Amino acid sequence: MQPLQFLVPIDALEAFAPTLPLVVFAFAVANMVTRMLQHSRHLDQAESGDDDEALSRWLPHTATTLGLVFASFLFMIVEPHGGMVMSVLAMSVFVSDFFEYESRRVEARSKSKTLGRPTAAIGASLFALLYASYQSFFYLIEPLWNSIV
Repeated sequence: MQPLQFLVPIDALEAFAPTLPLVVFAFAVANMVTRMLQHSRHLDQAESGDDDEALSRWLPHTATTLGLVFASFLFMIVEPHGGMVMSVLAMSVFVSDFFEYESRRVEARSKSKTLGRPTAAIGASLFALLYASYQSFFYLIEPLWNSIV
């Protein structure tokens, strides 16, 4: 008996396993796009508002971040090594998003400086995107990789 058999239907997940890296890649791309849109929304909100209360989280960006985390956890069940690396990267995106939002609120509170780019979250999501693309499109570089390794 599998320990997760009652929590996750493993047989159904096995049927879906070949597309999981593509799902993780799609969430990583969507997360990058929504990050850019959220930053432009934060800039507009900071200009129009008087305090940090004007800044708010954007639901599509939060949904893509949580989708990336949950899809990477599912990928970890199917592919333990690659899924673990992807899950660590996805969790770093989640944590950096949390702290970048709080730092944008601090910058909005002090009107002396403009809102900066979320550099830590951009870096974390770039690493997650690169690894997700490696996992998704490994078949493209597999002949070259196998000849070297």
